[in-house]
Amino acid sequence: MTVKLNKAAFDHAKSLARKNQTVMDERDDWSEHAPSADDENAYVDKHGWSEYGKWYLGVDTEASEETKGRYKFPYGDFRRVHRCGVISAESRAAQNDYEDITKAVAELHELLDGDHA
Repeated sequence: MTVKLNKAAFDHAKSLARKNQTVMDERDDWSEHAPSADDENAYVDKHGWSEYGKWYLGVDTEASEETKGRYKFPYGDFRRVHRCGVISAESRAAQNDYEDITKAVAELHELLDGDHA
């Protein structure tokens, strides 16, 4: 698996955060706040794969295009950036040694919280 930073998603997340289109929830809320499979399907049907991809900070370049398996590290609910999604992505990216994603997500986390280190 080759997972790289999805620059379009990173730019989209930063733009949303700067516009305060965020949910400042708690670390453990992501399991409840993450979009369901039905939410994902509805979003793809309405907006297409390109827009869907903007909600995932990682792209598996070996996975087929226009599949959910191509996209990794979700950070929001298709409307807003969720702090819990950013924290979850930050932790998982670091655990899997995805340096470019780890660095980008840390920057997002800082945009949301200020210096969190």
